[in-house]
Amino acid sequence: MLIAAPVLSVFSNVFVGGTAATWSHLADTVLGEFLRNTVILCLGVGLGVSSIGITTAWLTTMHDFPGRRFFEWALVLPLAMPAYVMAYMYTDFLQFVGPVQSWLRETFGWTRADYWFPDVRTVGGAVAMFMFVLYPYVYMISRTAFMERAGGMLEAGRSLGLGPWGCFFRVSLPLARPAVIAGTALALMETLADFGTVAYFGVQTFTTGIYRAWFSLGDRIAAAQLSAALLVFVVVVLGLERASRGRARFNNTSRSLGTAARHRLSPVAGGVAAIACFMPLFLGFLLPAGLLLRMAFGEGDAQFGARFVQLAGNSFTLAAVTASIAVMLAVVLAYAARLARTRVPQMLNRIVGLGYAVPGSVIAVGVLIPVTRLDNWLVAWWTSAFGFNPGLLLTGGIAALVYAYLARFLAVSLQAVESSLGKITLSMDDASRSLGHGKWQTLRRVHVPILRGSLLTAALLVFVDVMKELPATLVIRPFNFDTLATQAYTLASDERLAEASTSALTIVAVGLLPMFLISRQILKGRRAD
Repeated sequence: MLIAAPVLSVFSNVFVGGTAATWSHLADTVLGEFLRNTVILCLGVGLGVSSIGITTAWLTTMHDFPGRRFFEWALVLPLAMPAYVMAYMYTDFLQFVGPVQSWLRETFGWTRADYWFPDVRTVGGAVAMFMFVLYPYVYMISRTAFMERAGGMLEAGRSLGLGPWGCFFRVSLPLARPAVIAGTALALMETLADFGTVAYFGVQTFTTGIYRAWFSLGDRIAAAQLSAALLVFVVVVLGLERASRGRARFNNTSRSLGTAARHRLSPVAGGVAAIACFMPLFLGFLLPAGLLLRMAFGEGDAQFGARFVQLAGNSFTLAAVTASIAVMLAVVLAYAARLARTRVPQMLNRIVGLGYAVPGSVIAVGVLIPVTRLDNWLVAWWTSAFGFNPGLLLTGGIAALVYAYLARFLAVSLQAVESSLGKITLSMDDASRSLGHGKWQTLRRVHVPILRGSLLTAALLVFVDVMKELPATLVIRPFNFDTLATQAYTLASDERLAEASTSALTIVAVGLLPMFLISRQILKGRRAD
């Protein structure tokens, strides 16, 4: 219930009155733009990530061409690049004084009036940023679906006269539809949760509106009501994903469980396939990472030194504390559900899991409203009881911020722990108890040693998510407390991209750690195949 409280707090303010003036101002100025831009982002990103993810997954799974083994694992690397960091790099790369337009003017002798160049800081530019960063969600899940579908089903399709394209559109793609939709839904939820990219590009969405209502207009109720409106978008995305399945079932009815033999492409087709896989990787990771490295080591960061050490210390402290608490809570919740004789703990764990689908800005608003009230009550009680004002105990430090992170990312660690705990047979619990161990002794001496690898993975995933989280950190952080993410955003907003490069590069470097773990699993699957 504590983890679900922020979301409940947001919904509790939906029908609170006294915000008519703010809502009237928003409706007359930006509310329609919020809705329009959010819909455009969802449609553009959904089509983009599904197209790129399906194409790359199909090529690397079912065909053999030069570079396939490299692309199998490298195509997940863009997930390590936060969208807002990518937005900073492409803005510098494509702006009027950037290298691309400068090269065009120098090469062809053009002036500003002689050519047209697209502006990256638009809704379309934001769609492109999200598309090339988030397509790995669809790629990974779709690739697994293509690999798990038996080769016998494709062989049956070929025996009925279907060619390679016919097998793809009439057999493989329909069977992989749940995976494609699930990956696309994850990408859309990340898009709805983003603040840094849309704020830097000046694209007005519900996320930027929440921040504006809270800080510019000072209206927390209106911010909560905008948060509820954003949650409606999240619910719609999840509902469409569920409704798309309908009553259809996608079972594997073939007795042939092996993966279909890869089709060796001709040199020309193989070159096209290699380019099709290289371009998303290049645009989503290699190019922005190269620009980031050049900026960090070439132009330098005037704030590198003691200030950077302080920012890194703040970020690593928040991430380490949150990851440790999240893993411990995940173990307790997952083990309680394992021991329970009813389905109530499982249902409660699903409620805990909803936090990951909620944008960070919504979580921040949902945390601040009740926690601020509790903080003020604690200050009043402490002053009355002890005769002095201790200051804000929760929002004045990192406690409220860690609470927001837990509400947002506990689902990540819980899913990893539940998945691994479910693979441990119940007979091991019975054997432990027959030797005189109680429930908690069994957990400590049997389950935890077996789960050690999964616990480290869960902690790492939460650690990286906290390092990258921007909207919740911007809203809840104490005064004079910055992290690498907030520093990169603040400096980039002031067009001080060279100074923002070191913080951004550190975030990307940390984000590569789970990508290496995922790539390792992909390589293991390839060897098993």
